[in-house]
Amino acid sequence: MRRSASAHLVVDDVSAPIADDDAMHHLMRVLRLRDGAAITVTDGRGAWRPCVLAGAGLDPVGEVEQCARGREVAVYAALPKGDRGDWMVQKLVEVGVAEIVLVDAERSVVRWDPARRDRGLARLERIVRSAVEQSRRVHVPVVRGPVPADEVVSSIPVAEPGGRALRDDDTAVVIGPEGGWSQSELDLMADRVDLGDGVLRVETAAVVAATLMLAAGGPR
Repeated sequence: MRRSASAHLVVDDVSAPIADDDAMHHLMRVLRLRDGAAITVTDGRGAWRPCVLAGAGLDPVGEVEQCARGREVAVYAALPKGDRGDWMVQKLVEVGVAEIVLVDAERSVVRWDPARRDRGLARLERIVRSAVEQSRRVHVPVVRGPVPADEVVSSIPVAEPGGRALRDDDTAVVIGPEGGWSQSELDLMADRVDLGDGVLRVETAAVVAATLMLAAGGPR
């Protein structure tokens, strides 16, 4: 049902779904949907429900269903330059990660001061919500950070050439910055995983790592 719906929305309450003005504008003016169009809604916590577009609102036409989260995977990644960070977050949501944690490494190209951090996270949260709606998912992933690299590389597997293969029990991976890791960060690493022979961009490595970890958990 979610795949075939004309649109999918994140709402506060699936028992009484309300689409805000921006959502209604998108449905009626951008997508040009008409009364009776099939819409699904989710609260972002696993509950979802079929509805139809009716006037300036949504009418439920089915019962609330609950989906279990399934395999929970986290990707820790340094932010790449430009809009590639937005692309990375969007694709990580689409493939089904549960958590995205931004990492601040010594050689990170993108750095956020406190004011930029708040604006940046707010923008990424909007991207997360949009990606959830586009991919018809029913769980909204957490996006947080940046956290210092030295707080995570000693306890979470790091994507680094020459490391071991990913195992079925791996549910988190750290992706380094475009400038590579410093020697002090390399010295802290207790576990390294290899994502293949190619040299991958940060955003590509993040999506590859997420996909491999999710696939290792079997069907979701």
